Amino acid sequence: MADTPNSQIKEINISSEMRSSFLDYAMSVIVSRALPDVRDGLKPVHRRILYAMHDLGMHADKAYKKSARIVGEVIGKYHPHGDSAVYDTMVRMAQDFNYRYMLVDGHGNFGSVDGDSAAAMRYTEARMSKISMELLRDINKDTIDYQDNYDGAEKEPVVMPSRFPNLLVNGSSGIAVGMATNIPPHQLGEVIDGVLAISKDPDLSIQQLMEIIPGPDFPTAGLILGRSGIRKAYETGRGSITLRAKVEIEEMSNGKEMIIVREIPYQVNKAKLVEKIAELVRDKKIDGITDLRDESDRKGMRVVIEVRKDANANVLLNNLYKHTALQTSFGINLLALADGQPKVLNLKQCLTHYLDHQKVVIRRRTEFELRKAEARAHILEGLRIALDHLDEVINLIRSSRTTEIAREGLMTNFDLSDKQAQAILDMRLQRLTGLEREKIEEEYQKLVQLIAELKAILADEEKVLEIIRQELTEIKEQFNDKRRTEIVSGGLEHMEDEDLIPEENIVISLTHNNYIKRLPVSTYRSQKRGGRGIQGMGTNENDFVEHLITTSTHDTILFFTNKGKVYRAKGYEIPEFSRTAKGIPIINLLEIDKDEWINAMIPVKEFVDDWSLFFTTKEGISKRSPLTSFANIRNNGLIALGLKEGDELISVRLTDGNKEIIIGTKKGMLIRFPETDVRSMGRTATGVKGITLDPDDEVVGMEVLEENTDILIVTKNGYGKRTPISEYRVQGRGGKGIKTCNITEKNGNLVSVRVVTGDEDIMIITTGGVLIRMAVSDISTLGRNTQGVRLIRLNESDNENVATVAKVEKEEEDIQEEDLSSTENISTEEE
Repeated sequence: MADTPNSQIKEINISSEMRSSFLDYAMSVIVSRALPDVRDGLKPVHRRILYAMHDLGMHADKAYKKSARIVGEVIGKYHPHGDSAVYDTMVRMAQDFNYRYMLVDGHGNFGSVDGDSAAAMRYTEARMSKISMELLRDINKDTIDYQDNYDGAEKEPVVMPSRFPNLLVNGSSGIAVGMATNIPPHQLGEVIDGVLAISKDPDLSIQQLMEIIPGPDFPTAGLILGRSGIRKAYETGRGSITLRAKVEIEEMSNGKEMIIVREIPYQVNKAKLVEKIAELVRDKKIDGITDLRDESDRKGMRVVIEVRKDANANVLLNNLYKHTALQTSFGINLLALADGQPKVLNLKQCLTHYLDHQKVVIRRRTEFELRKAEARAHILEGLRIALDHLDEVINLIRSSRTTEIAREGLMTNFDLSDKQAQAILDMRLQRLTGLEREKIEEEYQKLVQLIAELKAILADEEKVLEIIRQELTEIKEQFNDKRRTEIVSGGLEHMEDEDLIPEENIVISLTHNNYIKRLPVSTYRSQKRGGRGIQGMGTNENDFVEHLITTSTHDTILFFTNKGKVYRAKGYEIPEFSRTAKGIPIINLLEIDKDEWINAMIPVKEFVDDWSLFFTTKEGISKRSPLTSFANIRNNGLIALGLKEGDELISVRLTDGNKEIIIGTKKGMLIRFPETDVRSMGRTATGVKGITLDPDDEVVGMEVLEENTDILIVTKNGYGKRTPISEYRVQGRGGKGIKTCNITEKNGNLVSVRVVTGDEDIMIITTGGVLIRMAVSDISTLGRNTQGVRLIRLNESDNENVATVAKVEKEEEDIQEEDLSSTENISTEEE
């Protein structure tokens, strides 16, 4: 058949035809369907909906009209696709949980954040919103180009004048062929301020722009964790941010806690979220929830999660973040059509393209107004000539047999144009009165002035920019609102860019009940002498600060637990609280287990070979490891040393390799040896014997000796004493040590062994929950072979004993600038 002379069949290569056809299809999807224009932030379907509403006169100050009427207009004239596709797009433009600033003002059921769909288009009504009117303002002043619609019967706008930067303000998402866009919404005032800043200084860096536009602002509010993802997206056009619900933990009257969800991440379906939580509880993947209900109403969102009395609400919340959409990620991809081509843009490019578009809009509008003013001035010039020669004009018109002869006569005798002559012929007799003649003269003079101003604008780009600034400022004043989404420092899994964090000296405190916070060091220096130090730091009566370090926001803090694990956090990652706040549970910061607690906090500025960490366990095993072994620690922690079954890590200290170590035991033995007796080992090594224990003995403390210090011991029955370090001779590691206390039935076993200078306080906690604080200087100094003196009276009838002893700073004023000197090098001592 291919050989038939008149055949219309052509032989083609199917491979090249597929390639060519698919490329045409891909470009059509990219340019005509899926991607927004950088100038107005709209895809073709959005642009057509708004233009059709404008064409139908459905303005913000007019009555609502049926949605079906709008959809029919859009499909019939501009967008030959399914009616549901057009209606669904229009519905999203009217949803306050999808659009930061809604472009359609909907009347009726337009769906909900629970995923309910909108009512059918025959039931709902709509009109343009007030802010969408600004997208089309001056559209009739030749500010934009038009193109043929799909059948060539109508004209449609190529782009909107877009009097505000809609691309960033409302964002956009779409999937084309081989590419996708996902632009988050932003706060209107911030984006306008960004455009204004660029208009004044085109050389602004993205870092400087981020001070004006700190990040996206979602209609559903919530939290953004960290700024590094935002910065990457703004600099490169691509990045990922983590969104988290805004929650509160409240205590109920029966003592139980409940988690209240007030705001959820963007584009999360609330009903499905609640359903997912219920599913996790049913499948026993999350334990501790006793009730779950959605109490949201027109006043706002409120999802209540009741927590079982013995469960920790913070631990439960962390699990919910991990397993549900209470925490999601948003992949930013700033892809838009720029100059008709799909391009990945950074923040500055988005603002610059918009500003360039506005220059064109203002220039074209000015040219349009100039043409209009000049045309009117031309007519008025003719009228002025006629009025100056009124009798001659009237005689000429009266003597002319036809209008055509009169017009020709006017043009010849008075040197007028055709339009001027026609205007004179059309002039009513009332215009010949003196008052009307004055009005014509006044109008003409105003037009002359206006034409001069319009020409000055076109001749000076700075004047164009000034108009843009003025009009953007007006829109900001009219439509600006408060930022909704809060940007907070991320957890350990959301590492920040340190360049964004100012370096400053801070104090980090960890309480006995594992609440942690940071404060500026000035909080302490401003206190007056005579207080009771940390006792005033917003802890409750059953809690106190046990670990306190001075460090820097850029330093790394190593946290060592009783299970021999080490976790890490940067100084700035620890949340800052007021002096009176108790902080947050450390379980919210570190992924530690329920039966795990922190035994040491070590701040480190640099991980260098000269420094080591010294460990001792309950069973007397000691280990020394290079500090550099702990430079890289995962979010879920790292094993700091291998522990035998039943053993626990008791203490960790930072050393310079030349110190002496003491280890004290429950049965009153103490050994003193050089740390060099313990060779340096790898991170996972178990260690060597630091002290030999009797079968029923165990280690209660390990310390690094400093000059001019004493050994402080406290026993189970509330006795204690100080003994000069000179009474303890230096031995080799691994021995049994020498007696540090005469253990009897009266004073009981040792509970604590500490190195003290006499300037500290100690906190004694009993098994009955009693806390006693006393100055170390008030404790008697006695020899090794003594029982000690009574430090605290215990309730013998309840078999009350001393549970633990902590060393705390004596006075807040003691934390001075000189205490920070060690952070300049490597670290500050733990307590």
